[in-house]
Amino acid sequence: MPSDARILIVDDHEDTLYALESALAPLGYRLARATSGDEALKQVLRGQVGLLLLDVRMPGVSGLDVVRYLRRLEQTQHIPVVLLTGFGLDPELTATAFGLGVADLITKPVDPWTLRTKIRYLYDAHQRHLALERELRELRALLKEPRESRPALPHPDARVPYQRDPQNTATTTERT
Repeated sequence: MPSDARILIVDDHEDTLYALESALAPLGYRLARATSGDEALKQVLRGQVGLLLLDVRMPGVSGLDVVRYLRRLEQTQHIPVVLLTGFGLDPELTATAFGLGVADLITKPVDPWTLRTKIRYLYDAHQRHLALERELRELRALLKEPRESRPALPHPDARVPYQRDPQNTATTTERT
């Protein structure tokens, strides 16, 4: 697994949480669970959540409310969210969900193979994106340092071994 970030599974039904955890366990990612929208928000705001698998309809704070809140905060707006619904995909829900920037909307019951494939792709893509952002920040920081404090970079040709000209080699062997 590329990071310490967890996949947070959120559903108000214990049996659904268990089924989702069982389906995702073979991936080897760290999993966490929450049984309400409020609990999910608290865990996400504490950090280390790399993907959110979230039920749409829960008592209190709904899945859509959680996504609305997360998208307003800079630190959480890019966390991939996969919404789950047991009530079918109506056009209004679909438009709202994708309008909020969710990565996918899946109906229950969930096919474990499909779920694993989607989660693996989304989680890994997000982790690669975060790694690239970190590298970009480091490079920008290096560029801001005064030139005197930066170590000298080797010449690009310094790592390329010297190669003989094949034509010269052939003529040398022919003369001997």
